[in-house]
Amino acid sequence: MAPLRLVPRRGPRDVALVHVVSAVTAPLGGDDLELRVTVEAGASVELRGVAATLALPGRHAGGSRALVDVELADGASLAYLPEPTVVTARACHESVFRARMGDGARLRAREVIVLGRSNERPGSLTTTLDVRRGGPVIKQTSRLGTHEVDASPAGLAGRRVFGAELLCWGEDPPGAVSADWWSLVPLARGGSLSTALADDAVTVDRALDAARSRHPGSAGRL
Repeated sequence: MAPLRLVPRRGPRDVALVHVVSAVTAPLGGDDLELRVTVEAGASVELRGVAATLALPGRHAGGSRALVDVELADGASLAYLPEPTVVTARACHESVFRARMGDGARLRAREVIVLGRSNERPGSLTTTLDVRRGGPVIKQTSRLGTHEVDASPAGLAGRRVFGAELLCWGEDPPGAVSADWWSLVPLARGGSLSTALADDAVTVDRALDAARSRHPGSAGRL
């Protein structure tokens, strides 16, 4: 059985809304999942999750991997907004978001990571964001789930929820913007990256929303 189902929302819309629904428990240790998304020229898609993803250990040794591979044609738009990923105890998961963007394409991609369920030690996670538009926009890898690193000021400063959102949609802010536990930073080759830390996913989502509201291209966009 396919672990993911794509369920479009019917009705007239300027932006095609598609929900990503888990059909089985995944990812488990040993799973290797791939979702490939192509948005044709001039089309706009909003791809949303409906429930949190649990990264779980499998019956046998070995980690899990999930790849989202996106192709955006010239003038295409995509908002990729999954629900949080919870990295449970003993899980070893790798998450990769990869996008290739054409001229004038727009992208909004959000990721929220929760390290462990309530009162549970987390497993380990490696997450990679790899986006190109003519050349590299960003290629960033984070490794989470090691207590010494997560607890340090250079890591997560003891917070258990981490969020990041890439915004590639026209004009970027002239400089970095920040508030308590979130920041919005323009990238050298265009686009902006917001990050947030908190002890719960709701606070991180609100912080990322606050960061996005400070982006010059936020009004009227995906």
